[in-house]
Amino acid sequence: MSNSETARNAAEWFEMAVTDLDRSAAFFGEVLGTPLSRMTMGGEDIAVFAHDGGMGGNLYQAPEVGAGSPVIHLNAPSPLEEALERVKAHGGAVASEIQTIPEGRFAYCTDPDGTRFGLFAR
Repeated sequence: MSNSETARNAAEWFEMAVTDLDRSAAFFGEVLGTPLSRMTMGGEDIAVFAHDGGMGGNLYQAPEVGAGSPVIHLNAPSPLEEALERVKAHGGAVASEIQTIPEGRFAYCTDPDGTRFGLFAR
């Protein structure tokens, strides 16, 4: 691929702002059933979502988070209903009914900071 060509996937990496990195890393680790890896990059502490050759992302601490941020859809272990129960059990909220699309099922949720995200399962 030349430098002028667009990659096949529009997104390469995502970052989610959180107000409490420890709390949010624990929350997403419990919801997704996989702990996040903690590291320092560029002098900033981050928590990295598990990824294996595909698109990945991280949490970073910020003084405030925006309600109008882009919505990230995270792959949840099946069944989706159990992942949604873990959202509620660990301080988040389920913000929609489960929706079925040709690729699978998803629901919108909010984390303990109120940031909206989706949980997706095939």
